[in-house]
Amino acid sequence: MIPISDDNPTLRTPVVTYLLLGAILFTWLVIQGAGFDALKLAESVCTFGMVPLKLTGQLAAGSILKMGDGLSCGIVDPTLDRLTPLTSMFLHGGWMHLIGNCLFFWVFGNNVEDSMGRFRFLVFYLVCGLAAAGAHVLVDPASPFPAVGASGAISGIMGAYLVLYPRVRVNMIFILFIFIQIIPVPAWAVLLWWFVVQVISGLPQLTVMEQVSEGVAVWAHVGGFVAGVVLIKLFRNPRLTEQRTSWRHRLHPDHP
Repeated sequence: MIPISDDNPTLRTPVVTYLLLGAILFTWLVIQGAGFDALKLAESVCTFGMVPLKLTGQLAAGSILKMGDGLSCGIVDPTLDRLTPLTSMFLHGGWMHLIGNCLFFWVFGNNVEDSMGRFRFLVFYLVCGLAAAGAHVLVDPASPFPAVGASGAISGIMGAYLVLYPRVRVNMIFILFIFIQIIPVPAWAVLLWWFVVQVISGLPQLTVMEQVSEGVAVWAHVGGFVAGVVLIKLFRNPRLTEQRTSWRHRLHPDHP
């Protein structure tokens, strides 16, 4: 079940959405070598990825973390480590990770930006990303694995979209073996289903706290989503939201 578009046009060009997507792609292609150079990819994740164990002060400078496949990550600059909740938002671990995040951002980001204005949207995106990082560290403070990806910040955008446009239809691709079907689904169903899946996937981490997670940082997704739901009322611009609502009703009087 993959979102590809929504029935929710924008009034203004989503400049910040485009710039953030451009920054993510630039980071992947230039700094991370598009994933084609394993050493360059590992170096970028080691240097700029967020490691909870570093942030919680449980490792001293000079310590070494094993990254697998004969690679290790050293603790060199504690000052830089404190910036990794921000820098990690622009890194990815592979092409599918990158494409998935960019697709969700493309579908939901433009409308949220259109309801906030550009500067507010940029701040909102970063705040949700930091909230997601905080949730990940809180749940798994002893994790030695670098966390990377824009999904925490994008989860905040999805939470905001749920509050702003719950009844807008999102066009989803359903794939069953060789059958592919595009079906419009209300945004509230898509986003709540996604959120419930994240929570259920993350529950084992809460029951076995002594074990660290090497997989997807689902509690970062949960934290970002909740931050988006909570903060949207503060960040949305009532004037822009009203303009969007009036315009959409004039174009589609029969649509919610």
